[in-house]
Amino acid sequence: MSDQTVVVAADAHNVVVSADYFQSYSVVGLLAVIGVLFVAVAFGAGRLLRPVVPTPEKLMTYECGVDPVGQGWAHTQVRYYVYAFLYVIFAIDSIFLFPWATVFADPGYGATTLVEMFVFLGFLAVGLLYAYKKGVLAWT
Repeated sequence: MSDQTVVVAADAHNVVVSADYFQSYSVVGLLAVIGVLFVAVAFGAGRLLRPVVPTPEKLMTYECGVDPVGQGWAHTQVRYYVYAFLYVIFAIDSIFLFPWATVFADPGYGATTLVEMFVFLGFLAVGLLYAYKKGVLAWT
C-alpha cells in the first residue's frame, strides 16, 4: 500500500480508503469555519460601529409602522396564513416531481417509481380535498 491510503477495519474486512477522501471533508470543514468566522466578524463589527442612543420611542413596541394603541390582543385573519401555507406545501411538493421525472426515464425504475409517485400524488390530493371540504379555498 502507498503512504496515501488508510486501512480501516470494519466487520472483519479491511477497507482501503484514500487520503483524498478525508481531504475533501477537511475542505468542507475549513469552509464552514471560515463562514462562521465571517458572520461573527460582521456581527461584531456591526455591534462596535453602530450608534447606541436609546430613547423612549425606540424602546416602544413597534409593529408594521403602527404605534401600539389599546391592549395587545387583537383579532387577526388566519386565512391569509392558510393560503400561504398551502402554497408552500404544494410548491415544495412540486419540486419533488422533477427528480421523479428524471428517475422515471431510467431503465429498471419505471413501475416502482410510477407507483411511488401515484402514492405521493394521492397524499397531495387528500390534503387538497381536506382543505376544500374545510372551506379553506373559498376566498371571501
